[in-house]
Amino acid sequence: MATTKKSPTNETKVKAKADAAKDLQGLFEDGLKDIYWAEKALVKALPKMEKNATAKELKSAVQSHLEETKEHVSRLEEVFKSIGKKASAEKCDAMAGLLEESEGIMKETEVGPVRDAGIIASSQKVEHYEIATYGTLAAFAKVLGHKEAVKLLLATLKEEKACDKNLTALADTNLNSKAD
Repeated sequence: MATTKKSPTNETKVKAKADAAKDLQGLFEDGLKDIYWAEKALVKALPKMEKNATAKELKSAVQSHLEETKEHVSRLEEVFKSIGKKASAEKCDAMAGLLEESEGIMKETEVGPVRDAGIIASSQKVEHYEIATYGTLAAFAKVLGHKEAVKLLLATLKEEKACDKNLTALADTNLNSKAD
């Protein structure tokens, strides 16, 4: 039976996997693989959200973000290329969980304003995850001297922030109060 060492604060130390990132470049590449998987998964999930939305403005916002998300996938492929790596995806547990939660919200709400409010809420959780991820990856790329990657990642970050702002505006323009 393996033993784990306890730190003075009684927290269990996590043993790194054999293929764990050993430097910032490795952590950066792992992050790119995660968000690449996440964006591709979102391309598959957004049409279902659009189909389940009832408010015309929400349907339009989801459709618009689907087109943007397809561009994000392409832009990530450019990021990989700019650092001399082949684009590859690795399952992103965070996005998988967020999309599973979104699916659950749709199943647990009646079609109409309540479901629309749930779709906005789950979409904003996705946006906040993406904002955090793209901000972090851009910071890593800057430290690593990947100038083209920084430019590409910041372009996507700007779009993710705009989408979040748009979702907030949608929620504030009576969509949430219709769910009351």
